[in-house]
Amino acid sequence: MASSLGMQSSPSRTASFLKPSSSLSRCCSRQTSLSFNGARTRISSTNTIKCDISEPLNFGNGKPTIPVLNNQTLPKFLESARVDKTVNRNDTRLKLFSGTANPALSQEVARYMGLELGKINIKRFADGEIYVQLQESVRGCDVFLLQPTCPQANENLMELLIMIDACRRASAKNITAVIPYFGYARADRKTQGRESIAAKLVANLITEAGATRILACDLHSGQSMGYFDIPVDHVYGQPVILDYLASKTICFSDLVVVSPDVGGVARARAFAKKLSDAPLAIVDKRRHGHNVAEVMNLIGDVKGKVAVMVDDMIDTAGTIAKGAALLHEEGAREVYACCTHAVFSPPAIERLSSGLFQEVIITNTIPVAEKNYFPQLTVLSVANLLGETIWRVHDDCSVSSIFQ
Repeated sequence: MASSLGMQSSPSRTASFLKPSSSLSRCCSRQTSLSFNGARTRISSTNTIKCDISEPLNFGNGKPTIPVLNNQTLPKFLESARVDKTVNRNDTRLKLFSGTANPALSQEVARYMGLELGKINIKRFADGEIYVQLQESVRGCDVFLLQPTCPQANENLMELLIMIDACRRASAKNITAVIPYFGYARADRKTQGRESIAAKLVANLITEAGATRILACDLHSGQSMGYFDIPVDHVYGQPVILDYLASKTICFSDLVVVSPDVGGVARARAFAKKLSDAPLAIVDKRRHGHNVAEVMNLIGDVKGKVAVMVDDMIDTAGTIAKGAALLHEEGAREVYACCTHAVFSPPAIERLSSGLFQEVIITNTIPVAEKNYFPQLTVLSVANLLGETIWRVHDDCSVSSIFQ
């Protein structure tokens, strides 16, 4: 298989994001035109309180709804957080290259940044070995390599390592590995004797390959940042999902944020705080093996409420599906599932589309195969978030101020 990623960006579909606290008072009465797979669809907003984003599409063929941003404007969430420093957006010393794991997201990031993807030739030999050649000079440049280590994790990880090595040998000044989804992040500690800590191993591999900085999105656990001996910029997909939820006509007094396990309580608490200090509930589960979960009981009250389940990823969907079933048993009116990384290992699609969820909201850090689309699925884009973060890293500006 051969892949040559050129410099021309294709039209992208992205979602704007801003703090719900400042967006609830904004009303929009506009129409937006969208091209999706060759068909043009017209979107009209309703007379309800919404964020300044377009109404999501509802495809009858089961394809996901994808909110769209006017590409000529900066998202208000980022616009309000932008520093006063003048940015040179025509800096030729910034180079953006994409691997083959998620080229669509890379094109969206490049489009937001007003750049063209760098020319790179990536192919696989007959025996499966990976070949990478940069087709333009990167000497003395600030290089950003976009490559999530999503399934196939080993293939994509090895490709990233070879890309880093190619940039290092081409005399790039700085090499930042932009990893929207960091594979092996769940292997971050020993839970039994004689286990490996693969997250640390992968961090060592990326560092030794020649990366000088990591830009990651929603790591499974914060301590994974400490596994790297180089700077790590950790960005969160939470504002993208929060802004979308704020655009929906849901009474915030009816909301309850639910953590699907005890380990995600801190994440759910931070999420609830941004949703007007919504109440918190916790699903207590006991795990009997890898990818096998058993729900035990619920801590908190969800009767008559709209439950929003929050997690960093959905893999086989066993945890979140059993949690949703428990919430319905406890009297929840509707259940929404929200996560940043949609791994969607079988049988996740069957569980998520079984009718337990009103909507499943994910981001595009991992590409979703068309066969995995189902009517309740909504895909939000983190391209603007990653693009703005890349600019700030390149210009030595604050990244944390984006989330304040």
